[in-house]
Amino acid sequence: MRLLSLLALLAAPAFAQDTDLELVLLADASGSITQGELMFQRDAYAAAMTDPTVIAAIRNTAYGSIAVTYVEWATNQGVVVPWMRVDGPESAAAFAAALDGPPRGATGRNAIGSALLVARDLIETNRIDGWRRVIDFSGDTTGNTFGPPIEQARDEVLATGITINALAIVSERRWDSDTLAQQYADRIIGGMGAFVVEAAEDEAFAEAVKRKLILEISGAPTPRIVASLP
Repeated sequence: MRLLSLLALLAAPAFAQDTDLELVLLADASGSITQGELMFQRDAYAAAMTDPTVIAAIRNTAYGSIAVTYVEWATNQGVVVPWMRVDGPESAAAFAAALDGPPRGATGRNAIGSALLVARDLIETNRIDGWRRVIDFSGDTTGNTFGPPIEQARDEVLATGITINALAIVSERRWDSDTLAQQYADRIIGGMGAFVVEAAEDEAFAEAVKRKLILEISGAPTPRIVASLP
């Protein structure tokens, strides 16, 4: 009987992974984000994705590649760059180029819960089999004026085994910026190794984005809240 069981296991098909990481970059495009700030965010992600240290982190993963999509969120959500496999400088440059040109993907007020569920669906319905699955949420608020509550949506996402990380964009314009990272830690992130990175709206933003991508791609142990760069 044990021999038959062993033979059955050996005959069973192996579920090979297509890539190391499925990553949804979920960027804030709500009413608090001007068109200039929107493009500033896209430029930061383009620069980070093509940075040699990020490419080295991708190549150092178990499968040497990641799958990534860039989505903007507000009352609705819009895919700016559909799923792309990034495995080196050429594909990273193609992803960066795809960020430059498409119109604003989303408009209106904040719908964080809805955005998290749309990001989950993008992972669940693609044809990619990733070893790890991550939603990378960025924003400057925890306002949620439309759609399901944040915590409810977060719990639904986590139930599928997807991790949620966050980029807290701190701004002098908002009274609660000094507590935003903690709010994100308490209400939005979750899953294995989940973390929040703080990022200021200045020249250090792109560096914070790069640091966050390296942490996500490498899967290195990370503090729950990573302070913003000085």
